Amino acid sequence: MPILEVKDIRKSFGSTEVLKGISFSLEKGQVVSVIGSSGSGKTTLLRCLNFLETPDGGSIAVNGETIFDAADPAARREADIRRNRLHFGLVFQSFNLFPQYTALENVTLARKMLAKEEADYRDRKKELFAAIEDDARRLLARMGLADRMDNYPHQLSGGQQQRVAIARALALRPDILCFDEPTSALDPELTQEVLRVIRQLADDETTMVIVTHEMAFARDVSSRVIFMDGGVVVEEGDPHQVIDAPTQERTRRFLEGYSGKY
Repeated sequence: MPILEVKDIRKSFGSTEVLKGISFSLEKGQVVSVIGSSGSGKTTLLRCLNFLETPDGGSIAVNGETIFDAADPAARREADIRRNRLHFGLVFQSFNLFPQYTALENVTLARKMLAKEEADYRDRKKELFAAIEDDARRLLARMGLADRMDNYPHQLSGGQQQRVAIARALALRPDILCFDEPTSALDPELTQEVLRVIRQLADDETTMVIVTHEMAFARDVSSRVIFMDGGVVVEEGDPHQVIDAPTQERTRRFLEGYSGKY
């Protein structure tokens, strides 16, 4: 059974149809990289998966359970959307850390807010918060940031900030971790820092959907690659086939601009 099944997702903004029926599935532990030109709908797809945008059509299932069906009016209830978001973690292009909080506080904030909704929160607050902080420390150490937990974002490099953002997404224990161009704001040296972390997550069989312009990375780390253009999936398949020997002319033309894909 796929951990994620996306069927015929559609999204329009006004008269502009950005997603024109996107379908794909993902098995537990797999990595799907989504490539394509700017404006092809890649980021909108991730935002729909994370319910930052509500799809106009289609359905999303996680672990065999349909968590969103555009035909069901209840799918747009705020309480359901908040719950469904917990299946996904999203790492943004521009880190989106809270500048007034330390790295550790950024990672623990969402978990602590969720803990307040538990029935026995008042009786177990100290215990719950201690467990959340222990987990956050472990995640930051895993990101190579054991000595940066008490630093504020402005005291961290871009690569370090992105690794804090990855730890923050992992702290919520999502079923699927999503990345939206995670290295686009970084210089080449810092890019390699972040790509090493993502590669390690892939080696640990973390289920991921990655929107990326790093073609060599997508080829080497992914289980499958999806090429999108104009709001549709033009080509999908084995990473080496799609990137090194694409079958569609539109994919070939896109990849001609990436000499680094080899």
